[in-house]
Amino acid sequence: MHFPRLPDWVVYAAVVLALLFAALGRGERADAPAPPPEVGEPLGDTVGPASPFDPSVVVDVPNENGPATGTAFSIARSGVWLTARHVVDGCARAALVVGDGVGVATTVQIDPRGEAAMLLTEGGAEPLPLALAEPLRRGQRGYHPGFPQGEPGEATSRLLGRETLVVRGRGARSEPVLVWAEAGRTKGLEGTLGGLSGAPVLDAQGRVVGVTIAESPRRGRIYTTAPEVVTATLAASGRRFATNAEGPALTPQNYFYVADELRRGLRVAQVVCLTA
Repeated sequence: MHFPRLPDWVVYAAVVLALLFAALGRGERADAPAPPPEVGEPLGDTVGPASPFDPSVVVDVPNENGPATGTAFSIARSGVWLTARHVVDGCARAALVVGDGVGVATTVQIDPRGEAAMLLTEGGAEPLPLALAEPLRRGQRGYHPGFPQGEPGEATSRLLGRETLVVRGRGARSEPVLVWAEAGRTKGLEGTLGGLSGAPVLDAQGRVVGVTIAESPRRGRIYTTAPEVVTATLAASGRRFATNAEGPALTPQNYFYVADELRRGLRVAQVVCLTA
């Protein structure tokens, strides 16, 4: 039996639709935590400065460190990186993984006032632009590329507002943080996001607005440094960094592809901390 040949435009349209459905299916994970109800001001309002009335979240940090891994990202081609303080605090040696079994030694600089830490190397990768002075709005997207569970992966989230991080144990202190509701993650990534600590949180223009520092799996929350904390850490270094430049545009449909490119270019790298 002879069937009439379909016009070319019909075939092309079917292919485009199939690719679109595949991208959308990967973009928002079906088993990601359900979005939380609206809290405080309506979504879209500007997030104000830190307040003593912000709710608190308590984190216990052990006094003894064990071997650990996390994430870091480049902020200067000269070899300056940011990560989370608890990833490298107490390390005898810290290194950036640049290949299979290959690491580059780093010098660690801890700012005792906050959860951001700097790593220094001899030369570095193309930096991610910073947007630490830009206004933040409730509901805006955040993207967290890194190495959850020690493997390449990423998450996306929506900004809820501010809280106060209360650290007990080593480095005890209180500091303002941003709290995000997880909205999606790498397909197949189940359970903890441990190892994503130190990853940048990027806005839709690919600019850094904070450092990923903790999660609350039961609540579906991701915590990042407040912009002013990172600004203080950078100011203490006496260095200049690129701000407000455009980075790679991110959307819920492409953030995993962009994350892969950032890792391939070593703009986002894995950190290994050893205590001996």
